[in-house]
Amino acid sequence: MLVPTLQRLSRRTLLRGAATAIALPPLECMFDPNGIAYAAARPGRIGPVKPETRFVLWFNGNGITERYWIPRETGTNYTMTPCLAPLAPFRNDIHVITGLDNPAARFPGPGNDHHRSMSALVTGTSFTGRGAGGPSIDQVVASKIGGESRFRSLQIGVSQESFGESIQRNLSWSGYDRALPPEMIPHRLFDRIFGARNEGWVTRRRSVLDAVREDAASLKGSLGKQDQTRLDEHMSSIRDIERAIVTLPPEYAKVDAPETGGDMKDWPRIAKLQTDLLVHAFVTGQTRVASYMLTKCQGLTRFPWLGYTSARHHDYTHRDGKAPGADGPDGQRIMRDICKWHVEEFAYLLAKLKSTPEGDGNVLDRTCLLYIHEHAEANDHKNNGLAAIVAGHAGNLATGMHSKMTGTMGDLYLTVANAAAGAAVDKFPTADGKLAGVIA
Repeated sequence: MLVPTLQRLSRRTLLRGAATAIALPPLECMFDPNGIAYAAARPGRIGPVKPETRFVLWFNGNGITERYWIPRETGTNYTMTPCLAPLAPFRNDIHVITGLDNPAARFPGPGNDHHRSMSALVTGTSFTGRGAGGPSIDQVVASKIGGESRFRSLQIGVSQESFGESIQRNLSWSGYDRALPPEMIPHRLFDRIFGARNEGWVTRRRSVLDAVREDAASLKGSLGKQDQTRLDEHMSSIRDIERAIVTLPPEYAKVDAPETGGDMKDWPRIAKLQTDLLVHAFVTGQTRVASYMLTKCQGLTRFPWLGYTSARHHDYTHRDGKAPGADGPDGQRIMRDICKWHVEEFAYLLAKLKSTPEGDGNVLDRTCLLYIHEHAEANDHKNNGLAAIVAGHAGNLATGMHSKMTGTMGDLYLTVANAAAGAAVDKFPTADGKLAGVIA
């Protein structure tokens, strides 16, 4: 690789080695004094380019406990609820939105409440009996802004339970009945992001970095001190992910049905690895769009890391005693703790994005994240009055508040897709137009 004498690099610059190429993180020498990235050397592209925005669709299944999740106050002085407490450090980076409708979930058709709500939630269309009735919002956005990235979009999952039909196990849909399954194995996601395989690092006997060390050393010598530190941190973070994957038990490299006695895999450990890999893909410009399915629709996972193994997630959403030894109030408190763990993992993603500098800000400044569930109140399987979290600052998103809004999830999607993600989406099912108050 030839390093420019003026230490000016394109965001497309790669570290190259035998059979692999590793993208670089945002370095100071990639941006002009105004924080605008220098253009890649490609035909028709001259001078600085606008910063790229990113879009994340984040999903947790089975709904929420409204009394522990939804703030009582609206506006900027709302009190963080027990479920939202992990987001307190990011209060000014999020917008809690409640009251939205999911009308397509009530259209007559096949399936149960979860089937119908899930299809309507992500696509605005009815459940077909097999899957979603159209493309999901992340794929609508990806079709507009993902074309120049290495990956048009990434689909990431965590809970490997095999229960349920396609509509319960998939968040992203490219079209009618066409699911895009999430990658739930960190080993596979790592190998996908780092491209061409080499037997050494596929089997974890040596590092993927070995192939690019010479190129990295050559580049480092031409960089300023801060960029040298950032490059070292980037290389170290890749090695840390490799080591973390190596330490996973062998059974984590495959997807198995949950055991009868309980699904005992350490999903928080997997979730953080998957998040680390997603952030790596974002900061190195490999993709601009991702979906993240932490738990499944109508999920049956147990939660040993929270101390809850007597019943499965979905059992705790019913007041009819399906959760052994738990009446309604106890089940609500257990759901509170489960939902709080969901939010903790989302907060981890925000922290990673916010701590990564880019130009005159950080990666969270140029990202729009949507946090959604297929139901509002889990016990009632409500598909109106839904709660969502919009996070990040792409497109001047309004943050630091809780708002009760009148509109649909489709209205929210259309608003953020256009104003925050810059996707220029003309229409989306169940959407009538822009949702006021989402953009500052």
